[in-house]
Amino acid sequence: MSARSASERVAQALAARPLVAILRGITPPEAVAVGRALHAAGIGVIEVPLNSPEPLESIRLLVQALAGEAVIGAGTVLREQDVDAVAAAGAQLVLSPNFHAPVVRRTRAHALYSMPGVGTVSEGFDALDAGADALELFPGELLGPAVIKAWRAVFPRATPMFSVGGVNLENLPAFKAAGASGAGIGSALYAPGTPAAEAAQRAREFVARWQGQPD
Repeated sequence: MSARSASERVAQALAARPLVAILRGITPPEAVAVGRALHAAGIGVIEVPLNSPEPLESIRLLVQALAGEAVIGAGTVLREQDVDAVAAAGAQLVLSPNFHAPVVRRTRAHALYSMPGVGTVSEGFDALDAGADALELFPGELLGPAVIKAWRAVFPRATPMFSVGGVNLENLPAFKAAGASGAGIGSALYAPGTPAAEAAQRAREFVARWQGQPD
């Protein structure tokens, strides 16, 4: 698969299913069951943050179990060597809570999809100039829908913007209405030890809320 087609596959997955499940604290023995349950519930993109126990092993297992079905990404990627490690584990998407140009450039060098965290307009434009594919507005609960609405007036129209951090069932519709391309869902969807069936039920609720369906 070419670099362009690999990146396009992630972009297509995010466009089709724009909610990212953030499995912070997941362990390798749980990863596949939770990942499969979330995918069946309508989640197409799954993130394993690197401050989880044995994150690279969880990423490898998820990639093996859901190859061709879901996009598996790595989160809280802070250093260039972290990018190398998650690329070797098979991750296709690199997310960070911050913008660090060397991380973005290394991500693109590996032909992975880059979504750094930004909190200001300057960071957002700098991230795009460095090669970022999308912007992660973090922390979403502090920036709020008003920031997305304002940013939409100045950033290129096609810029994917995702709200991450503090997103829940109550505020998700407001983020979408303001122009968010999607959202990363963390503790409201999965906390360490959450059973797969429970995570899947929460996922179905989030998917329905994003699609504007009644509960």
